[in-house]
Order: sequence, then structure tokens, then C-alpha cells
Amino acid sequence: MRMSSINMAAMHEPPALAHSTKPMVAFTTPPNYATRLSNLLSLNGFVPLSSPTLVVEPTPSTISALKPYLSPHSLRHFSAIAFTSRTSITALCHAITAIEEPPLSPSGDAFTIAALGKDSELIDSDFVAKLCSNSNRIRILVPPKATPSGLVKALGEGIGRRVLCPIPVVVGLEEPPVVPDFLRELESNGWVPVRVNAYETRWAGEECAKEVVQRLEEGELDAIVFTSTAEVEGLLKGLKQFRLDWKTVKQRWPELVVAAHGPVTAAGAERLGVGVELVSDRFDSFEGVVKALGLKFNSS
Repeated sequence: MRMSSINMAAMHEPPALAHSTKPMVAFTTPPNYATRLSNLLSLNGFVPLSSPTLVVEPTPSTISALKPYLSPHSLRHFSAIAFTSRTSITALCHAITAIEEPPLSPSGDAFTIAALGKDSELIDSDFVAKLCSNSNRIRILVPPKATPSGLVKALGEGIGRRVLCPIPVVVGLEEPPVVPDFLRELESNGWVPVRVNAYETRWAGEECAKEVVQRLEEGELDAIVFTSTAEVEGLLKGLKQFRLDWKTVKQRWPELVVAAHGPVTAAGAERLGVGVELVSDRFDSFEGVVKALGLKFNSS
């Protein structure tokens, strides 16, 4: 295995974590989500350090996989689309641009578009118009609890109806249980979920942990934020390039604060052996985890 260029000898005696007026917070969020979190951290007095461990994006093959479901012949057999991420909405937008006519007829039963928290902001009037010329036919559903389970609960009983689920295909990592559990919950609630690989979630590569390790070694890093389980696995995989595991990280830098964006991510991190000290109680946006960090460091 190729080792990355970090001074390994210096890592045996790391300095204590820095406690400046502006704590440094690393976050492993993919680049297409990172700007929002970085801005929030800056506005709340932190020094943000973007260290993505994943790349999350639609690809030509995933867009091609989506297109057949967006024809009038196909989509009329569905009663809902359930989006579990912002990227899934973006992927469908890309796919539908090649469709000349809205795939849903203006008349018929109500059609539900379900999305989580801030993701629902992407489902605007233009988005709806691309799906159906009659906006009154579209019901936009945003569950009060921004989790896949909350989405299933908000959708209610399926009664044998079909729901389109644009989800990621995971490359270079184990698929977290979040999506399989979501599909099982839909089935248990009487829905017929149809899975389509709408975008890729793939490991960012062996250099993804480099800056986190460097900042720890220099005594500058105060906290790290995970916003999905796959990010945690990506970081752990990256740490191996430096002959590190999480147990060793916490032994050498015990004051490093670990925060998770919501209970689903926290549970996934714990399953992978990464203990989480802070979990945001508001997880419809990144504001919750930033607030939790603020409370932690302001009380220190």
C-alpha cells in the first residue's frame, strides 16, 4: 500500500489541540454540499476546513438510468417520487431536461413529491412544471422529521401504490444501511418502491484524509463534522493510508470533538466504531449541527 507523505515520526508526540477564539472544524461533506456548511461555520465564529471524503454526483450512466422512468408511459404508473437527498433531486432535473413534454398528464389523481428539509427548496415551480403542466395535481410533502423514516411516515399507507426512489449507487465503499432500510420501511407501509440508481456516491481517494491528519499533527484541529455515514467510512479508509485507525486517532488527540448531522449519521458512525459527542437536534439543515458546536465551544 502506498503511504502518503506525512511525517510519521512526528505523529507520535502530537501537540494538544488548539483552543483559539476561532476553533477549526473539519467537515467531510461532499463538495456540492460543502459551501453551505462552510459559510455557516464561518458566520458562527469557526474556521472551516473542507475535507471531503466522498464525491456525490450524477453521471451520464445514472442520468440514462433515470430517463426511462420519466416518460408518460412509465411515470403514470407511479403515485409518488421520494427524494432522500438533494443530489437525487438534481439528478432528476438533469434527466428531465431531455424530455420534450411533461411526463405527467394534467388530469388524474394527486401525485406526491416528497423531500427532506432544505432539500425541498429545489422543488420550485419550474421543477413542478417540468413534471406536470397542472401544478394543482402535484402535492409537495416535507416531513416534520427530516429522516428517511420520517419521510415514510409522512407518505402514509401505500396500499399497493408505486413510489419512484432515485437513490445513489455506492462505488468504492460499503453501501450504508440507510437506503436499504428506507426501501424496506416503504414496503412495510404498503408501498411498492422502485429503486433507480440516480447518482454515484464514491470514495474521494487515498488523499482524502491528508489535511485532517496534517491539522491534527499541527495541533490546529478542534472538531470534525460528519454529515452522512458514507463520509465516516470514507475517512476511515483514508486514515489507513497513514497507518491510522479511529482508536489511535482518539488516543493521540482525545480532545477532538466529533459531531454528527442528525441521529441517522450518528448511528452509522457508531456502527463503524466512531464515537459521536454531539448530535444536532435540528437536522433539516446544517444549522442544527453548527448550533450544537457553538454551544459546546462557548461553554468550554
